[in-house]
Amino acid sequence: MAFGFVTGLQPRESLPATRHGVTDMAKAAPKIVLSSARDIPLDLIDLSQSNVRRVKAGVSIEALADDIARRGLLQSLNVRPTLNDEGQETGRFHLPAGGRRFRALELLVKRKRLAKNAPVPCIVKDANDPISAEEDSLAENTHREQLHPLDQFRSMKRLVDQGDDIEAIAATFMTTPAVVRQRLKLASVSPALHEIYAEDGMTLDQLMAFSVSEDHARQEQVWELLAHSWNKESSFIRSRLTENTVRASDKRVLFVGIDAYAEAGGCVLRDLFEADDGGWLQDAALLDTLVAAKLQADAERIGGEGWKWVTAAVDLPYGHLNSLREIDSDPAALTDAESARAEALTAEGNAIEANYEDVEELPEDVAARIEAIDEELAGLIERPRTYDPREIGIAGAFVSLDTDGSLFVERGWVRAEDEPQVAEPGDDEAEGDQSVDPIGPQQPAARSTVVTVGGVAVDEPDDDDEQIIKPLPDRLVSELTAHRTLALQDAFAASPSTAFAAVLHAMVLSSFYHGRTESCVGISVTRTSFANQAPGMKDSSSARSIAARHEAWEKRLPDSDKDLWDALMLLDGVDQAALFAHCAAFGVNALWEATSRYDGRVSAHGVERRLAHSHVLARAVGLDMVAAGWKPTVENYLGRVAKPRILIAVAEARDDHTAGLIDHLKKGDMAREAERLLADADWLPEPLRTPAIEDAFDPAAVDQDEAADADAEALPAFLGGDDDQPADEDDLSEGYAIAAE
Repeated sequence: MAFGFVTGLQPRESLPATRHGVTDMAKAAPKIVLSSARDIPLDLIDLSQSNVRRVKAGVSIEALADDIARRGLLQSLNVRPTLNDEGQETGRFHLPAGGRRFRALELLVKRKRLAKNAPVPCIVKDANDPISAEEDSLAENTHREQLHPLDQFRSMKRLVDQGDDIEAIAATFMTTPAVVRQRLKLASVSPALHEIYAEDGMTLDQLMAFSVSEDHARQEQVWELLAHSWNKESSFIRSRLTENTVRASDKRVLFVGIDAYAEAGGCVLRDLFEADDGGWLQDAALLDTLVAAKLQADAERIGGEGWKWVTAAVDLPYGHLNSLREIDSDPAALTDAESARAEALTAEGNAIEANYEDVEELPEDVAARIEAIDEELAGLIERPRTYDPREIGIAGAFVSLDTDGSLFVERGWVRAEDEPQVAEPGDDEAEGDQSVDPIGPQQPAARSTVVTVGGVAVDEPDDDDEQIIKPLPDRLVSELTAHRTLALQDAFAASPSTAFAAVLHAMVLSSFYHGRTESCVGISVTRTSFANQAPGMKDSSSARSIAARHEAWEKRLPDSDKDLWDALMLLDGVDQAALFAHCAAFGVNALWEATSRYDGRVSAHGVERRLAHSHVLARAVGLDMVAAGWKPTVENYLGRVAKPRILIAVAEARDDHTAGLIDHLKKGDMAREAERLLADADWLPEPLRTPAIEDAFDPAAVDQDEAADADAEALPAFLGGDDDQPADEDDLSEGYAIAAE
């Protein structure tokens, strides 16, 4: 009756009443009686076939035995008396639950670390217990709760705080020191975020991402940001926590070195859960200070070579060598020892190649030796350049950092203002003094031996000195050469192939031989200068492509401009055309620039026609700014426009719904999130787009409106501001220059 159920209701008067109206049967539930505990000799216990564990999982028996040997048995075994055929107890016991602990104890006996009859704490259940042994075994293996990861992190931290060594903790818990460090890193996250994680408010991946920073306040700020963002990925968390740091792979870090930065007191953030490429340097200001000091020391060392000036910067602007002349130089000669070493290395390399010419894949040691030979030979072949000491005094050098953090030095460049000034014959003020700048070329002392075309007029011939041959009068020389020039122009026009070669010669002179204009053709390339340069422009794919092509042509062209004509004549038509296009490209100007009615240098009408023709040229060459590597970033666009334009960009590239997901963010966070959304969208702002043919510029329409020149303050449509969108406080507080608004 005590284990039955009431299946129906009896009449009220038939129920046995109590003072509270409850039956005596339900007054008290039966008390639970726990199984007794006792110590049983190990050799009296047998492993039961009722144990449900058959597949090995978790900690190995060997590891469990080591743990029991260190800290003892923490959990009793569950046994039942073994009965004989008559149902009587035999004095032995079988073990349905705790088989792994039992095997570990047996292993300790085999290792002679434990006596075979050692007493073992056991919970003894009745042999005829209504709960089967199989159910006990299943319950013990399923009704267990793994320790919460957060409790693991905190417990390991407490062990370290107590003085335990990381390696010792790893050995104790059968893991690696790296795993222990990961757990300790997770334990260092903000306690507020720990509580959120404990309540399943964030994932373990998110918690691992937060561990990249040690700033608890910033961690909590980023978590608040996630609450208002649809993007809650761990990569987003890492990017926000490291946005004001510097990558360890940055060329500034490679130049200074992590060790020097750490010795100066800098902190390096590491991600122990993902590849972090060396981590992040937290103190960008300290890094810049170290870079500036080391760069200055290197610049002073190079200046000690005798150069007139040295300009040093982490990044030099694109086109910094424009309008400068490179002085002649020769590679330093090899010493006898160096020559012998080069010959020996070459012979060794040739012998290795001969021995393995039929082998598809070289052994590792042989391949390593060939690579070492190539590197050493490169160091011998790439000789330092030697310069004329007189020219060093008027030239300078540029010092910057290469992408791998090495020092990049460009020596031997002369500015226009430093060019030697040579006094010309016939100058009234220099009539009695024909001396010249000592650095420049020396002129003959006697005026009578110098003929200067186009110079200042000199004395007329003296009829009394008819026996003395004097230079022709300047006026006469000018008249004669004018007549010759006219005839040459006529013949020039009749020979298109020669005309092309002469124009190419003049363009190459102005593009490669700065400051040397020994051409009678009045054509040169006016290089387009970029007064306003976007971040990273110097390292863009277009800049690198132009530089590589320019360097390739420099290697093919002669060192002296005097040999240029003959070298050009040896090129075939394809190479001449390619060189022509390369030089002409320097003169392409598709820049928009602000105009003023008070500045007659360029008009708004002229800029508009220039941009219109640039679209024609862009369509002709198939210009693709996306393929050229341009992507919208915080630095080059998104951080420099107002919030409405950021939302327009996201809406155009994605959709209005995506733009709506970020419209509540502050300006800085909105720009950074938009950068991520636009990363692979192939979106371009209007100034970078090439209009379709139907939208192209109509010269006839522009010619009808010549009054546009008078309104020089008008801006192109894409630069017009949003009159109905005033800049909010967030826009002003971010500290960006709000361009194009």
